[in-house]
Amino acid sequence: MAALGGEVVRPVAEKHGTLTIDGALSQVLPNNGLPRQAVTHCSDTPALIVEVIDQVTAAGGHVGVVGWPELSYAAISKEGLERIIAVPEPGIEDIAVAGVLAEGLDLVVLRTRTQLELTPVRARPLLARLRKGNAALLTINTTVPSPALTIIGHIEGFRGIGEGVGRIQSIDLRVRAESKGARPASATVTLGQKRPKQPKQPKQQEQQPTHLRAVP
Repeated sequence: MAALGGEVVRPVAEKHGTLTIDGALSQVLPNNGLPRQAVTHCSDTPALIVEVIDQVTAAGGHVGVVGWPELSYAAISKEGLERIIAVPEPGIEDIAVAGVLAEGLDLVVLRTRTQLELTPVRARPLLARLRKGNAALLTINTTVPSPALTIIGHIEGFRGIGEGVGRIQSIDLRVRAESKGARPASATVTLGQKRPKQPKQPKQQEQQPTHLRAVP
């Protein structure tokens, strides 16, 4: 699939299998990641979704986000933003757009504004496109029959902030994962902890600011 800008997007792993999610979430997710070519239902928890996107892009993966104009990407690194294609206002074609992106990216996040339960007939075209590619599809507010995985996240607390002072440095999130053929797993994970800094590169000529690629 040719992404915006003309470059060819390649999934970061071989076909099928698992899209590995590093960091604290790996201890909860089966096989330490999200199933590729399958649907994962997820609760409407922005901090959880941003963490997943951050981990995927940090590993070199490419992500599509469909239908979430208010989602903040502030926690995503500059390099990570280059690997995200956002379609904040897909209109009534949100499911079709997600299907197209799933054919060429590693992760597609689909969020509809209202609760939507897809029947087997309506889900069939989306699942067919998903099988043609190698993406993991993460849906919020939209359900399909028999998802491969369900993730529920609840914020339990914030770190780094006191009574009227300080600022939020990290978030404690209670995460529960339920998948086919495996026992449910749950744990409280801390999100937002900074990764070790990489060695500084030699200073180069001034570059243009990095922007999230958005499709109108």
